[in-house]
Amino acid sequence: MHHEVTAVAPLEDEGAGHTAPPPAALHPKALAPANLILTVVLSVFGAIVGIQMLASLGITPSTSLIGALAAMTLARVPLAMFRGFRSVHAQNLAQTSISSATFGAANSLFLPIGIPFLFGLPQMVVPMLIGVSLAMLLDAWLLYRMFDTPAFPAKNPWPLGIAAAEAIKAGDSGGKQAWLLLGGLATGVAGAVFKLPMSAFGVALIGGLGAMTAFGIGLLVRGYSAPLFGFDIGTRYVPHGMMIGAGLVALVQVARVVLKKHGRAADTDSTAATKEALAEARGASVLGRSLKLGGAGYLAIMVLLCAGTGIYTGMSPGMLALFIVYGTFAAFVHELIVGIAAMHSGWFPAFAVALISLLLGILIGFPPEALVVLAGFSAATGPAFADMGYDLKAGHLLRGEASGSAFELEGRREQMIAGMVGFGVAIVVVACAYPLFFANHQTAPINAAYVAAIKAGISGETARNLALWAVPGALLQLAGGPRQQLGVLFATGLLIASPMAGWMVAAGIACRLAVHAVLGAAARERLEVFAGGVIAGDALYSFFSGAVKSLRK
Repeated sequence: MHHEVTAVAPLEDEGAGHTAPPPAALHPKALAPANLILTVVLSVFGAIVGIQMLASLGITPSTSLIGALAAMTLARVPLAMFRGFRSVHAQNLAQTSISSATFGAANSLFLPIGIPFLFGLPQMVVPMLIGVSLAMLLDAWLLYRMFDTPAFPAKNPWPLGIAAAEAIKAGDSGGKQAWLLLGGLATGVAGAVFKLPMSAFGVALIGGLGAMTAFGIGLLVRGYSAPLFGFDIGTRYVPHGMMIGAGLVALVQVARVVLKKHGRAADTDSTAATKEALAEARGASVLGRSLKLGGAGYLAIMVLLCAGTGIYTGMSPGMLALFIVYGTFAAFVHELIVGIAAMHSGWFPAFAVALISLLLGILIGFPPEALVVLAGFSAATGPAFADMGYDLKAGHLLRGEASGSAFELEGRREQMIAGMVGFGVAIVVVACAYPLFFANHQTAPINAAYVAAIKAGISGETARNLALWAVPGALLQLAGGPRQQLGVLFATGLLIASPMAGWMVAAGIACRLAVHAVLGAAARERLEVFAGGVIAGDALYSFFSGAVKSLRK
């Protein structure tokens, strides 16, 4: 979302002093014994919950608030060893690790390795697990590098990050902000009890107006195109075509940002460049280097997967080279699309975008075994990238939004370490648990769609639809530009079959405009705290209700 998006401003009433650290403050260390023990324990819990809920319900819960609540609870135990958890930054490390473990274990690892198993290629499971583990770690590291650069600015919403930060701040400072957050929390839980997608309502209160409008329209069009007009856009691959066009334009826009800022950096010696322009130029330079390193990393992983799974034996040298290049390119585009959607809307269509990569691979004519690898590799990239963005956004807010400061950079580095601990635990848990799940024929439900697509192939009509609808997707993305991301957000809405979410987005936009009209400039901060509570309430209810349903199964 972006219509000159501004995310949470530093609080200026009760508790503001808890947010911005003094200049000489040292950030808690992720590898300090107490922090490490807690992060490992939370990560094991998060990984198990993530796998179980994905296998049984097809969803992955947001567990970051569970980690923060665990640290807050320990902070109130009157023992010296738990005193360090009183720090909001230590609590931030806890929520970072459990969130990383949950999404990493479920979406980045367990889901991809289920595709070769369902396809009848169990010998590919272990090589696939090694490859997607490396892809997950690279994914998270790239977001760490790209966060607060022109492509993924820290000032953008990252809604789940706002929710986590506001919950931690309210628990630390109390006062009016805590009551406002609790009001949002109660609203989120109440709506979730009645099956309303309250996270969509909360996101609409804080996201960019243009991007949220595009997202909401996309949701409503997907929900009502068939019943009102007799035109099922899902079966005609309209959302997929729109996302292909928007995604390709988004990739070009990122490249233009890098090149444009590089040009500005070269002119800084001869012009009176502002500090902001210099910071943007430095961010673009980091972004450019990160993209190059990421490209080399994904290329190496693709080569490793081809060798480890043995699929290279079924392709000619030319086809193999094309497959490796396409897989690398698809990973990049998938990562950017998922990251952009998560940054603006709080929803990331990782499953659907991976299906798009698979459909294009089928059109190119790759053999079925190669398509299995492509589907798994594409699905593995994106979730860890988006989740790390949420966590870094939460930390950025808790550290006072001081971009470029020593404390911010140190805190971001410690969060990355905590996240890597979570991802490492996720790898171990999945390696130990997948034989048990596969023995009971339990995989992620979406895997059946990937396998069915590979076996069925793709018709000429589908190919034409993808190409046809890529054009309006590209034009919409061009019209909105890299700030608003209208094409990507509209296509994201089209990919999600939830018309009620569209109405909740519309309700959120209407409430937001009404509150701004009454309160003026003061509305932004209050809306952000309230919206954080709404999103947190929806996430907590979804987690606990999903856990109960999963256990019953």
